[in-house]
Amino acid sequence: MDSTVNPSRRAWLGACGAMASGLTLAHDMVAAEQNPAAQVTDRAASLKITALRAHWVGPVVYVKIETNAGISGWGDLKGVDPRPAKALVESLFELLDGENPTRIEYLWQKIYRAHRNIRGGAFLIHTLAAIDNALWDITGKLWGVPVYRLLGGPTRDKIRVYHTPKAIKVPPHGIYEHSGTPADIEKMLKAIQTARDKVGPDGAVMFDAHSAVPPATLIQLASRLQPTDLLFIEEPAVPGNIEVFKRLKEQIRIPLATGERDRTIWGVLPYLQENCIDILQPDCCHTGGITSMKKIATVAEAWYVPIAPHCTATFLGIAASLHVVSAIPLFLIHEFYPQNAGFVGTGLTRMAYEIDKDGYIGLPPGPGLGVEVDEKLIETEAAKPQKYRWPGAKLKDGSIADY
Repeated sequence: MDSTVNPSRRAWLGACGAMASGLTLAHDMVAAEQNPAAQVTDRAASLKITALRAHWVGPVVYVKIETNAGISGWGDLKGVDPRPAKALVESLFELLDGENPTRIEYLWQKIYRAHRNIRGGAFLIHTLAAIDNALWDITGKLWGVPVYRLLGGPTRDKIRVYHTPKAIKVPPHGIYEHSGTPADIEKMLKAIQTARDKVGPDGAVMFDAHSAVPPATLIQLASRLQPTDLLFIEEPAVPGNIEVFKRLKEQIRIPLATGERDRTIWGVLPYLQENCIDILQPDCCHTGGITSMKKIATVAEAWYVPIAPHCTATFLGIAASLHVVSAIPLFLIHEFYPQNAGFVGTGLTRMAYEIDKDGYIGLPPGPGLGVEVDEKLIETEAAKPQKYRWPGAKLKDGSIADY
């Protein structure tokens, strides 16, 4: 077969190629104009932080971050002395002023690494949590979606909470010596049995040792219980020495949970590496906010450890924590005290929720955190004289005890 091409045919093919290229280019230009991705305007591009306001009411500092677009976000600062905490969050505004509030990870790192001698401490991390949650609130409001949509979307349809008729956590009912008497053990056992009678065999009972039941006494208590009597034992020991948790794990068959006083991924990592706890209990307001809590859940997932968040916050902290558990795979149950007047206050914050007969609530509303804040009432309450009383406890002999 002749491999040569007729000149006229060659010209015709070239013309067809040019025409095809032109049509392709024109098609691409039209497609680009019609492509939604090409038409998206980054509404956050010119957004800037303009102000930060902090209001001390009771045990909480309410933090409001304002922007040049009129969108504001709120967070609550709790779990530390509110007097220096208020001053610290106001000082940290110097690192936020003029920044884009949607650069949440960047701003978290900027604050966390701002001072090498205070990074990781309780005051910085609790304060950072209030700021972080407020930034997520702003970003969710900007795009008109609940925060959990920005975290990858929902992984569940509803959230199991306590206290409900189907889930009760039992406090230690006292401060205990370093080895217990029969009366000590019976008091705790009676409280556990009372809770079990209320929730039934298909309900959940948890025991919060609260670090107030020393290791030896907790071992004595656990020896009287079956592994399925409790969903978990919370705070079995004071954080700080991982060897204590390892010793307890070796001798107690009931699942152990802890984490409310451990901050960031670096604080919880030893528990996972040493396989000495079964459930992690990060507190969104204690561990650096939504940004940090999501990372903790991801790290724990690698060890197949679920989270059961500690939460004694206002509705701002409650909502922030609920948004995280809405978007993670391994979750057990969430602490939920919507009527806790000591933290929630008298109408200062509000969130829509409904608990069903099985002890579940729906996913948190939006946009943002989905919490209504009565700013005028907060300002009114903050204008009143505020007091702070240091907590603490003693044993019968007058020595200082954990509580």
